[in-house]
Amino acid sequence: MTYYGPKELASSFRTVRKNTIQVAEDIPEEKYGFQAAADTRTIAKTLAHIAMIPRLNREMGTATSMEGIDFPKLFAEMSAEEAKPRTKAELVKWLRESGEDFAKWLEALKEDVLSQVVTFPAGSPTPSRTRFDMLLGVKEHEMHHRAQLMLVERMLGITPHLTRQNQQRMAAMQQGQKAQRA
Repeated sequence: MTYYGPKELASSFRTVRKNTIQVAEDIPEEKYGFQAAADTRTIAKTLAHIAMIPRLNREMGTATSMEGIDFPKLFAEMSAEEAKPRTKAELVKWLRESGEDFAKWLEALKEDVLSQVVTFPAGSPTPSRTRFDMLLGVKEHEMHHRAQLMLVERMLGITPHLTRQNQQRMAAMQQGQKAQRA
């Protein structure tokens, strides 16, 4: 038995995606074209990229070798899909749907699939990784981009929801301490 199997992966991915969706909802649609710096994605394109992240792993399925996969073609297709103009509502819907589809796919994996070693073509920075590492990487990749969006929120004068929640918890704890002293 492992402590972190397909169901746990799916659950933790759902938590990450829920927080990403909250960020997407907190940013006004008129700011979706904002770009923090030259050569970076706009908010809309970052959200589209996040929605696309699970697709790569789903496309690979449970193959144990990435030899023969046309990565430049796959990345070009994903980039074209990310570049399509979408409204805020369409992006949020896509985030919800792609996230839940990926989580359900994760839950359906057999536990032994996570220990499979996946090999990559010659010249790859990593010649092999476990399937678990690759699937955990989907969540890590999303968290990386969500952190960028949370910094962008700050640039736009928006306090990120996780910060607001932490501030509320701290205020409640302080109130509880004051009530105990009284």
